[in-house]
Parts: sequence; C-alpha cells; structure tokens
Amino acid sequence: MAADSQPDARGGLYERRIGTPRTADEVNGYWLFGFGVLLGLAGVVLFSLTESATTTRGIAYALAALAPPFVMLGAVIRFPLRRTGTFLGYLGTAVSVLAVVWFVNIFPEGWFTASGDSTVITLYGVGLLLIGLAGTVVPLLSDPVYEDYERMRSETAAAATERDETSAELESTRADLASTRDELEAVRNDLESARGELSVAEERATELDAEAEAARAEAASLRESKARFELFEDAGGRPRWRLRHRNGNVIATSGQGYSSRGKAQQGLHSVRRNARGAGLLRIETAVEDAEAVAADDGPEPEDAAEPAVAVPNGDAEPASRATFELFEDASEEWRWRLRHDNGNVVADSGEGYASKSNAKRALARVREHVAAADYLRVDPAAFELFRDAAGEWRWRLIHENGDVLADSGEGYSSRSKARQGLESVRSNAAEAALAELGVGDADASDGAGSAGATFELYEDQGGEWRWRLRHRNGNVVADSGEGYASKSGAEDAIERVRGHAPDASVLEVGSAAFEIYEDAAGEWRWRLRHRNGNVVADSGEGYASRSNATEAVTRLKANAPGAAEEIVE
Repeated sequence: MAADSQPDARGGLYERRIGTPRTADEVNGYWLFGFGVLLGLAGVVLFSLTESATTTRGIAYALAALAPPFVMLGAVIRFPLRRTGTFLGYLGTAVSVLAVVWFVNIFPEGWFTASGDSTVITLYGVGLLLIGLAGTVVPLLSDPVYEDYERMRSETAAAATERDETSAELESTRADLASTRDELEAVRNDLESARGELSVAEERATELDAEAEAARAEAASLRESKARFELFEDAGGRPRWRLRHRNGNVIATSGQGYSSRGKAQQGLHSVRRNARGAGLLRIETAVEDAEAVAADDGPEPEDAAEPAVAVPNGDAEPASRATFELFEDASEEWRWRLRHDNGNVVADSGEGYASKSNAKRALARVREHVAAADYLRVDPAAFELFRDAAGEWRWRLIHENGDVLADSGEGYSSRSKARQGLESVRSNAAEAALAELGVGDADASDGAGSAGATFELYEDQGGEWRWRLRHRNGNVVADSGEGYASKSGAEDAIERVRGHAPDASVLEVGSAAFEIYEDAAGEWRWRLRHRNGNVVADSGEGYASRSNATEAVTRLKANAPGAAEEIVE
C-alpha cells in the first residue's frame, strides 16, 4: 500500500487550504498533477512563440509531451495502491520522460515530419501504458494478504502500547484520588476549626461594635461641646491642662502641675471619662476651715482669677486688659497691634495692609478666631488637616519655622479621604524615586514606574522649578504649592519632605489654630494661622522658652475678644 505516514509530517499549504491528507502520496499526487498541468501550458505558450523546425519548437513539443505522464501519475498515486502499483506508476513516468529526452536530442534533424521516429513514439507509449496499468489493472491482480497482515500486526502492537499507557495512567489516577481524599479530610478538619474561630470572632465583633457605638456616642458628644481642653506649660515649666469655653472663659483647670506631659494628658482623659456621670456632693464647711484650706492650696490659676463681664449673646467674656491699636507705619501701610495695659505688645498683624478697612477686617478675624483656636505643636514638622472655605478637606505639611513644605494640591470630599491622601504621602515619600521632566513633559507624565510613588521635578511655564509626588496609579498626591527660583532649591525642598513626612504627626485644625515654633535665632514665637493657610496674627517678638510663648498665647486668648479699639495717629 502507498505510504501511510502520519498527517503531521505532511502539513503545509495542502492541509491549510484543501484538508487533512490521509497519506503522503495524496499530497505528492496533488503537486505532480499541478506540475503536469503547468508543463502543458508552458509547452503551448512556447509553441505559439516559436517557428517550426527549430530547437525551441522542439522544447515546446517536449514540455507538452511531459504533461500527460505527470498528470496521470499525480492522479494514480492518490489512489490507495499497493506498493507494486505505485512502483509501476513511477516506472512508467520515467520511461515517458526518457522518450521525451530522446526526442529533444534528435529534433529537428533526426525527426521525420510525416511519420516521426517510431522508437521514440513506442517508448513514450510504453511509459503511458505502464502508468495506466498501475492505476487500473495492478490493484485488481495484486494480493493484499501479506500487507494486511503486516498492518494488523502494527495495529495490534499499537493497541497493546496504548493499553499499557492507559493502565499506568489509571494507577496514577487512583493514587491522585487517594491523595485528594486525604486532602479533603484535612480541609474538612480545617473547616470545622475555622467555624469555631469564626464563632469566637463573631462574638468579639459584637463586643467591638458595642465599643465602637460607645466611642461614636462619645465622639458625637465631644463634637457638640463648645469647649476645648488646652495642654500647656506654666511659668514653672510644669505641664498643666485647662478647659476653655469658646468665648474664652476657663471652665476648669488641673489645679496642679504634672511632672510630664504624658501624666497631664492622663489626668485630662480621666476628667473626660468621669465628669459626665459624676454625682454631686455638697460639703458643708465652716468659713474659717474653708479659708484655711484655700490658704494651704495656694493661689488659684491666673485664668480663673480673671473677672468676667456680660456680653450681648448671653455668654461671659473676660474683662480685657489690652487694647487694639490701629496705625499707619512709615511705609504708609496700615497695621494693628494688641497692647497690654502694662505697655507690652501682646500681638501684631505681622504684615501691612493697603487700606485701613483691610486692617480692620484682619483685626476682626483675630477677634473671631482667637478664643476657640487650638494650640498646635509642630516638632519639627507636622501635617495640618483642615477644611477650606469651599467645604473641601485639605492637608499641608508645615515646618516649625513656619514654612509650608507640601500641600495636598486638591480638595477631598471627606476628612477620611484627605487622611488617606496624607497617609499615602507619609508612607511613600521616603522611598519615592526622583524623576526630572523635560519642559514639554510636565503635563504628560503617566505616573510612577515600579516604585510606589515618584517625585517629579519640572520647570513650569513661568520659569520656576516645582515638584509633585505622583502615586504609581497616576494620581498626584502632593505638590510643592509654590515655585522655586532654582532647580537646587526644589531638590532641597524634596529632601525636606523626605526627611519630615514619615514621622510628622497629624494636627486637626478648626477655623484657625495657634502654631508655637522656634525661629532661626533660637527664640520661641507664635502665630495664628487661618485654615486657608494665611497667618492672621503673630507674636511680633521672640520668647526665651516655649512656655513663655504659650503664656503669651494664653494672654492673647484672654484679652483679644473684649479688647477696645483705637486709632493711633
């Protein structure tokens, strides 16, 4: 039988365009058939282009004569022939080709135009006859028994091999099944254990929900409060606390100093926990005994001794011992200062204003915010979390010298989202890579590479150098907020952010807050910063210690809300 090789050895154009062949001879027959057709066409074309009785005309005859043997052979070997038939087909083709070669050698001189050459014609005819016999008679006469026996033996051997492979796979599957059963039993045991742990976790979650509800209730009550606890150092350098109403009145004080700030905070939290549910015990004490106790305890805190006066809204406000002075300086800019009755300047505007009305508005903002403003401790840097005039939440990273090192660059819809942006800067700033953008790339960056975030250094359209911190998701989580005159200045700013952001604490800012800081000369100062970032007031002078600066803020809180106003010519 013709070759029964595997189809994957045949492939090629035939399989892609016609179909999967069963034998290699099926593909070979197709190409021989096509080759014969091309030879015949070539002979016809060449015949039409040549003159009679020339060598070229002889080649045209030869090409045309080669077409029938190849076409017949291509058709014959595509049949499922025995080896004898295939051999006879190839032999007939070889004889016909030999006759054509003989014809080319004797044409035109040795070729008789009327009768031709009988030997060449006979040889050519024998070749065609052999090809015909291979495709018709031989398949009918040949004995297929031996070849079928060989085929059956090969098929039997292949079946045995396949059976052995199947047995091996079955044994492997049984082993895998046993292993899977063991794993399933282990998973069941783990599931039972997980169910027990889940039950314990659900009970713990219920307890945590109850605690969270209590914490939310406490937080809600704290948000509704109209007073704030202040933690400060007294003149003796000992930490104390006091509870101050937003109108400036001191509602309660610690009554004593603590050895450390942590212990002062513990005492403050103890009051928070116990004050709401505390009962009232009235103690009847003789006047002489009460005076003796008062003498032993020493003088009351300075804030509690301040007299209060009635104000139109019904709250009590401390009687002020200072006066706001509104004046025009040598540069014809309007300024204000708060002068105590003893002649000391408690606070000043820190900057000049173009008109008297602008200075008055700034003074009014101080009156509005000073009593309720928090104390912010910046050491050496801290994040301020605040709400801007548009109601969006923002953050900024400030240094103790007053510089804003970085800001959020955009507003957030909630405090939690602003806090997430802040935490992203805190966690990525130290390890962020540094990439310098070209002049045309400042608006085309597609985010960080493999790092969590990247500092992008670029020059803006105004010729100033800026930076921004871009997260790997493409979002800008921080920027410089201002431009720098030189590239090195922007790089130094990036290094300050790298150094301070990871360890900076987070400060919640209301409408305004006091910042107490140490200046370049080593003196302590304060400033009142509005939530929009503007400095509303500052100390105007330095103090020898933090406690002195804190006491200056306390005096400002006590005197500014009720201070009179006069214009100094």
